[in-house]
Amino acid sequence: MTMLEATAQERHDKLHDRAHGETHYVTRIGWLRAAVLGANDGLLSTSSLMVGVAAAAAGSSQIILTGVAGIVAGAMSMAAGEYVSVSSQADSEKADIERERLELEENPDHEHRELTAIYMKRGLPKALAAEVVTALTAHDALEAHTRDELGITDTSTANPLQAAIASAACFLAGGFPPLLTALLVPASVVLWGIAIVAVVTLAVLGAAGARTGGAPVLPGVIRVVLWGSIAMAVTAGVGHVFHTTVG
Repeated sequence: MTMLEATAQERHDKLHDRAHGETHYVTRIGWLRAAVLGANDGLLSTSSLMVGVAAAAAGSSQIILTGVAGIVAGAMSMAAGEYVSVSSQADSEKADIERERLELEENPDHEHRELTAIYMKRGLPKALAAEVVTALTAHDALEAHTRDELGITDTSTANPLQAAIASAACFLAGGFPPLLTALLVPASVVLWGIAIVAVVTLAVLGAAGARTGGAPVLPGVIRVVLWGSIAMAVTAGVGHVFHTTVG
């Protein structure tokens, strides 16, 4: 083998190894969505509440109480909302799967033709598509139809309890930085302290969420920091106006 051939073979081997060692992020979609949403919501909701109360010239104890109440109420709300929402999705999926099971029992030939047509639309010749459907049906007909006709897979299947726990836990985790800031910094700078910590933490969460999901980091950071800053600015303005009006 010449040097040129050896180099070409080495390049081919590296490309082959890279192709078979690639990392996919689709398996993380279910829990990642709930985790990122919960953490960002916990941080932003708690920070905005505390900044709004601080802008109204409230005392440290009131600001801290607002943060604690916001974290607890928000975590419970996130858990309940996520559980109800994902449970509804799970119920719909179960109903669709049961309907598909009955159709397979009552009219297997029609279901065979239906799945064959799906594979043909994806580019398989009719004979090969029919052969594939026959093989998959012999292995697990319901699984094949659930996956390729309904689009329901193990990755996308709704898990209400997992989503609820992840949302509540991440909301709590996201709410702790502003609360801890209010406990540690002087009352005179608590508003700016909470705002700065919130922006930095939002940037970290945005980067972590993007990186975990395999997406570009910078757009994720800019998005959460921009909208988080706007939310805190609005609540601070409301708090200031309320204090001025009352005063």
